Amino acid sequence: MRQGNVPPPPGQFLNLLARGKFTVDLGANRGCTSLSYGGKTATQWPDCSEHPEDWHAPLPGKCLVDNPDGKGGAMHTQNYTTTAGTAFAISYQSDIRKVTMENLVVVSVVEHTPWKRVASYQVPDLPACPVGDCYCAWLWIPDGCKITLAYEPPLAHLTDSFIAGGQPNMYMQNFKCNPTNAVSTKRLGIAKPPVACRDDSKKCVAGPKQLIAWNQAEGNNVQDVGYSPGYNARMGFKPGAQNVIFF
Repeated sequence: MRQGNVPPPPGQFLNLLARGKFTVDLGANRGCTSLSYGGKTATQWPDCSEHPEDWHAPLPGKCLVDNPDGKGGAMHTQNYTTTAGTAFAISYQSDIRKVTMENLVVVSVVEHTPWKRVASYQVPDLPACPVGDCYCAWLWIPDGCKITLAYEPPLAHLTDSFIAGGQPNMYMQNFKCNPTNAVSTKRLGIAKPPVACRDDSKKCVAGPKQLIAWNQAEGNNVQDVGYSPGYNARMGFKPGAQNVIFF
């Protein structure tokens, strides 16, 4: 976060339809979305290209980018089933400096994303923002697809050891947002750190959950669990609207 140094224009929000859904573009860059060039360069995929419906890596253990065309590196995945899932979270704070891990609550999850460019997120029965706008974040942690990169000097020594897709990459995009059609008086609970529960569902955390902070220099709320955590069942996130976030 840059503490709101580059805010959106006044009055511009991501609208979240309470008890409904909202649709966004997931693009490798803005030029591959409906927001640029009148959508003329956009395809159904995030990289402005066309791909088969069963787009997949050439061999087990390889990634999309290992195909002869070299495309799909930004997807960090082998195929549709290994995409890790993405999420949106909301904080009922209009000042980004007041957003914390405890008040930024994951409210919607879409499994097997990012994959196609267009994705729709289900919205729980959110209340209105008390001051007219809230803070939202789009969240993604890839499932560690290993992509070996080659470098020119002076980084050539990293050729064999640097694994781009296997890094603890965390992606986050910030938005000013506003729940619409909001009539609920419910309040969101305090978000708790998610817990790895792939091998034991009883360990999954119920109720409102925080975003995943993992393998960073500081501020982690998820420790090394032996695999990439993500916004999916392995970390206790069910797909769709997160309806268990209220008290």
